Amino acid sequence: MARAMRAHEPTLRTAYAACRRINAHYGRSYFLATRLLPARRRPAVHALYAFARLADEIVDAPGPDPSGALGELEICLKDALAGEPTPHPVLPALADTVRRYDLDPGLFTDFLASMRMDLTVTDYATLDDVAVYTHGSAGVIGLMMLPILGTVGPRAEAAPYARGLGEAFQATNFLRDVAEDLARGRVYLPADHLAAFGVDRERLLHAVRTGRTDRAIRRAIAHLVAHTRALYRAAEPGIDLLDPVARPCVETASRLYGGILDEIAAADYDVLAGRAVVPPARRLAVALPGAARCLAARVRTREPARGA
Repeated sequence: MARAMRAHEPTLRTAYAACRRINAHYGRSYFLATRLLPARRRPAVHALYAFARLADEIVDAPGPDPSGALGELEICLKDALAGEPTPHPVLPALADTVRRYDLDPGLFTDFLASMRMDLTVTDYATLDDVAVYTHGSAGVIGLMMLPILGTVGPRAEAAPYARGLGEAFQATNFLRDVAEDLARGRVYLPADHLAAFGVDRERLLHAVRTGRTDRAIRRAIAHLVAHTRALYRAAEPGIDLLDPVARPCVETASRLYGGILDEIAAADYDVLAGRAVVPPARRLAVALPGAARCLAARVRTREPARGA
């Protein structure tokens, strides 16, 4: 761990190491893109990812009392942010990241509010309804990332784009994970957009049961893929507002996640037959040019290229 992250503190060092392992294990594309950041900035990104992942696990693989577990996590987070000791494996790193980059604690409140929605909300009638969820589940993550990535101008100018890119990532997840979410009793795709193609929850469930995705479902998914591509395009101008050494990381993350949409299209929009993933060869083909741009940016700005 770089000295900037107080590596001499064993508890903090252990917490950051745990965050890195969680990111590497669960977020392959995200972790690969993060490797393009200067080493001293990576631990903070790992901390944000690990916290979000652990909260997500509480609601996606619930135990006997997921609401209580989420509440306990929130209490532990408040204690950690207040400087109180916590036995939680990742919260010391998260609290250090919040202090180091002066992150708004209210963003974590919004995030946990969306996580609580997963315990009670199973359908979304409109895109506006979905947007309420994605603001907290993904938009605020983009806003948390901004101080870590850095900007070339006022942060407020980059904020809408950062929030939008986070929501584009989330919309991609919704399309990739339709079958998994159905198994958990949830449909994140807006009901009104599905209905325009004659699709509803029962039609999706029937397709899963029979293993046959019909034309109406494919057309609905194709429509939502097009909508999600538009979200990426709308967020793209924000990349130029970032610190030059951070741009290759975000460009690569955007291309890797956008590649999931390409895989969905290549499967003729059959998202129920299996999870669309970007093949390792394509991930590497995207990451290598990003690494070259990253190195060039570091040379121009004299940003250290190495670290733990």
